[in-house]
Amino acid sequence: MLDKLLGRGPEPLLGIDISSSAIKLLELRRSGTRYEVSAFAVEGLPPAAVVDKQINEPEAVGEAIAKAVQRAGTKTKRAAVAVAGSSVITKNITMSAALSESDMEEQIKVEADQYIPYSIEDVNLDFQVLGPTEHSEDTVDVLLAACRRDTVESRITVLEMGGLTPAIVDIEAFVLENACEVLTPQMPDQGRGRTIAVVDIGSSGMSTLVLQDGEVVHTRDQQFGGRQLTEDIMRHYGMSWEEAGKAKRFGNLPEDYAESVLAPFIEDMAQQIDRGLQFFFASSGEAQQIDQIMLAGGCAAIPNVDQTISQRLDIPVVIAQPFADMTVLSKAKPQLVERDATSMLLACGLALRAFDTR
Repeated sequence: MLDKLLGRGPEPLLGIDISSSAIKLLELRRSGTRYEVSAFAVEGLPPAAVVDKQINEPEAVGEAIAKAVQRAGTKTKRAAVAVAGSSVITKNITMSAALSESDMEEQIKVEADQYIPYSIEDVNLDFQVLGPTEHSEDTVDVLLAACRRDTVESRITVLEMGGLTPAIVDIEAFVLENACEVLTPQMPDQGRGRTIAVVDIGSSGMSTLVLQDGEVVHTRDQQFGGRQLTEDIMRHYGMSWEEAGKAKRFGNLPEDYAESVLAPFIEDMAQQIDRGLQFFFASSGEAQQIDQIMLAGGCAAIPNVDQTISQRLDIPVVIAQPFADMTVLSKAKPQLVERDATSMLLACGLALRAFDTR
């Protein structure tokens, strides 16, 4: 059997976002038609533990995962993680509709060298049938995903070191698309007939998804994030990495911070968002307009950042609130969930895989 990259796991399931700054843990349950946040935790990481989506210090990451599990107070062991889109090759192929899933697996294994530039021994492969090919009754469209084995295994290793059982390894862009399910109430007309840009700005990377009528039509990753602001604070005030990170998180900074450090960073953020949208306009080949930008990630928690970027780009901007229509159970510490909500979109998308029936 092919090693599963896009597999689905039964509930309960922990969404574990391994970012460059922290481990973010989230568990969701469903009560009737609504989701509940049943477990939540954020555990910081040393600055060199994860760099450019690569796990450099597995022991530190595994230890942080174990601490997050303990802090969350959950007994769930099955976990879902994600790999960066830059480390994954995805390709849409067509295959005979008469083939069974096992026959498709065998054919993909035999023909893998046609689709990916690596030896099949060096990658994890998975596929998903998307549906019948347009204008053809004899073939189906199939999404093939391949990721270097060491990238997948590094995430499996740290989950196991943290006492968890790996259930799903997903792709970040797909995870964010999955998370958009809980953002639709914030979109004008719930996204119907609208073009919405969801921009997730984390510690070291920025992901942009453009949705038209609720469907993702464009994705792009950029090297920009909150780590730059932390480094700016370090340089400007002569702080260590740990001191700058704590000062940024809790707002313990001198009076000139807003004008001298924060304002230039927000200007850079606006430029990066605008650059990402320009790539979408260029790739679409026709005049487009963005009806709304939804900001997520740790950088979205900067006070009034939505208003500043809206004025700069002349586009309505809102802060993504993935838990707005959810009940947060008392054991999940509602005040902490509210504080870190903007940075939990990826963890939310992973946790939602427990309910995935596609």
